[in-house]
Amino acid sequence: MDPGFEQLLKDFQKKQFVPVYFFHGLEPYFIDELMEALDASVLEESEKAFNLSVLYGKEIDHLAVVDAAMRFPMMAERQLVLIKEAQEMKQLKDLEGYVKNPTQTTVLAIAYKGKKYNFNSNFGKLLKSKAVVFESKPLYDNQIVPWITQYLKRLKFEMAPEAAALLAEYLGTDIAKIRNELDKLSLNIPAGSKITADIIEKYIGISKDYNVFELQRALGQRQHTRAQQIVNYFAANARKHPMPVIIGTLAAFFSKLYLLKSLAGAPEKEVLDQLKLKSSYFLKDYQLAARNFSLVQLELLIAMLAEYDLKSKGVFFNNTGKEEGALLRELVWRITHVE
Repeated sequence: MDPGFEQLLKDFQKKQFVPVYFFHGLEPYFIDELMEALDASVLEESEKAFNLSVLYGKEIDHLAVVDAAMRFPMMAERQLVLIKEAQEMKQLKDLEGYVKNPTQTTVLAIAYKGKKYNFNSNFGKLLKSKAVVFESKPLYDNQIVPWITQYLKRLKFEMAPEAAALLAEYLGTDIAKIRNELDKLSLNIPAGSKITADIIEKYIGISKDYNVFELQRALGQRQHTRAQQIVNYFAANARKHPMPVIIGTLAAFFSKLYLLKSLAGAPEKEVLDQLKLKSSYFLKDYQLAARNFSLVQLELLIAMLAEYDLKSKGVFFNNTGKEEGALLRELVWRITHVE
């Protein structure tokens, strides 16, 4: 069985457990969350002293796991055995005998972090047929905003779309880092509040007026003065706004404008899918900007951004040695005056 992350959390909350769980994959955050959720839901605090076993793959063999898993719970309905860092366990596949016939009063959860497990092996096939298997995958850029919204919903908060986009742009795809910021934010505002860009600026320190989305909007409208104000702010705060990141974001923006113009007349759902946008809310800025550039101009801009990316890294054959702020100001002028 391969249920999703949210479904597993719901099952745990309802006290619906199976004897064996196997969590694997490249994204450690979701694996850690599921292990913590099992720790919080399988046993009451008063039951953990005798019924919770936490084992580490590097320190144990399969016999230690089987010995722990085959015990009967003491003064509790079930016991919980957590194997952490199972990717370090040399005899993991030797748990085959136990997985075939697990103890029904034990919940055994195996956390195999940092890589995907090979399910073509005999043990892998057995896990697929006998255990609940969850693959923890890194989120794509376009999945971060929905994840932020869903996580805050669990905390009983609502977030404005532009605020979620601002947070995602600033923090990237590091889920653990984003969660940490959201948890801190939730401690500073009343439960049930709607989180806006102003709140993000106040408590996390991300400017609602001077960020890459505002730069995209200004460039998309060919507003030279506004765009220059933003890059001047970036230049004064260069550590928080590295030029390669800015250029990468702008390259994605103008590439999507190019794709949007190529999709003229297509249904909105197809456009959203092709541009990897979650809703029409985020589409409107692209539609407005697309009116201000031709396909030829967009081709020039995409090539220009690649050129300035190399200049910022000092590897372009015609590098003038300009500092990042000067390069950004020059780039903005050329984008807003492209012919």
